Amino acid sequence: MRVAVGADERTPVTDALVADLAARGHEVVLVGPLAAAGPDDPAAAVQWAEVGERVGRLVATGDCATGVVCCWTGTGVSIAANKVPGVRAALCADATIAEGARRWNDANVLALGLVSLTVDAARAMLDAWFATAPDPGEAANIARLGCPPG
Repeated sequence: MRVAVGADERTPVTDALVADLAARGHEVVLVGPLAAAGPDDPAAAVQWAEVGERVGRLVATGDCATGVVCCWTGTGVSIAANKVPGVRAALCADATIAEGARRWNDANVLALGLVSLTVDAARAMLDAWFATAPDPGEAANIARLGCPPG
């Protein structure tokens, strides 16, 4: 599966997220500073609003099946991603919330806040995200959002 991953800064947690996704066999498409070849690469300066939008577009167009976006609080990237029609980004703080976002909201972009995120918590959220299918009983609620189900 192709997974878009973007962040407005590169951290040990974002590096672990990318490595974990690759180890799961996913093709990872990097956005923003995660895609930068070095500090002078223009990608290194991409800010949260553009990261969220770019990942959202990759998911909304079907180029990627799902996405993961990160910024300090996770709020900015989730708002930016949700501006893209067809994106249902969910800001998640733990695996239970990530599971619920997939099950009841058919969320297609996982938003994470880096301020207190640990590698173990990020991995647990990825486990829940990829193990959970949307509940077909929620299709009518999803349709009310004007976002076609993934």
